[in-house]
Amino acid sequence: MTSLGQKPYKGRQMFNWLYKVRQHDFQLMTDLSKEVRARLDEHYTFRLMQPELESVSEDGTRKFLFRLEDGHPIETVFIPDDGRATVCISVQAGCALACRFCATGTLGLLRDLTPGEIVGQLMFLRERFGGEAFTNIVMMGMGEPLNNFAAVVDAIRIMTDPSGLCHAARRITVSTSGVSPKIRKLADLGLKTRLAVSLHAAIQEKRVQLMPVAETFKLDKLMEAVRYYALAARDRVTFEYILFKGFNDTPEDVKALTRLVHGIPCKINLLAYNPVPGLPFARPTDEEVDAFARLLYPRVPAVTVRKSRGRDIDAACGQLAARAAARRTDHA
Repeated sequence: MTSLGQKPYKGRQMFNWLYKVRQHDFQLMTDLSKEVRARLDEHYTFRLMQPELESVSEDGTRKFLFRLEDGHPIETVFIPDDGRATVCISVQAGCALACRFCATGTLGLLRDLTPGEIVGQLMFLRERFGGEAFTNIVMMGMGEPLNNFAAVVDAIRIMTDPSGLCHAARRITVSTSGVSPKIRKLADLGLKTRLAVSLHAAIQEKRVQLMPVAETFKLDKLMEAVRYYALAARDRVTFEYILFKGFNDTPEDVKALTRLVHGIPCKINLLAYNPVPGLPFARPTDEEVDAFARLLYPRVPAVTVRKSRGRDIDAACGQLAARAAARRTDHA
């Protein structure tokens, strides 16, 4: 607004129109002058994202593939569940971390998303399903949130602003593969969001085999950063632990995980691996997952076994985008 020669408070008025009222036609922003509205129409556009593909699972999970203006794909997953609904959003197109079990990693990093592209996934869902479309937001889709730090922080501020999406910070989770310095930086901002760490192995050598990022950000430094976050945020941290059959699901892994999280207020989410064609990992049975959970609790403060959602629609992160990219390559 200042670039248009207007007072800064006019920017707050338009912010309220765009995000809280969800009015995207400048001509209908009636507390702005006709001259300002005409100049906005001349210089700016506000377009809602529209999915290229939409898949609906038999369990109610919906997965959307969006194509950004430069052609790069991103995914959003909408998961309704007994009076609550979680939306899993992307923060990058592709990902540079190349975790060896993840379909997104096969794409490589295409680019970071802008704050508008991050928030735009949520705005699409509100337009589709109404203002109360979702109760929880997790940055657990494509990309590493802490490697797109500035845009993610700006997006969180839009999400939580009373004139923005007005979403409770405690219902927003930032999920990281373990970028230790940025975990500390996020803690220092005091945004009150929740932290989830994609752990997947409590033994350094095993974690490196799964996640190359563990070579740079080793487990000891990662756990120091997590302790710092838990203390600063006065909140427990979630550790995501995908179980791979015969790899990280042994009694030895239970003991290592118990030692690793000792003294940290935390919850451990266990999830059986969602197989990705061409990747060298197998899914354990539900009985094997439950047995691991029984060994783990009560050695750790809390354990949750998450059931896979949307397996019939390739809801594992990056699968739909990877398939779409493959189709484009085949047709090129």
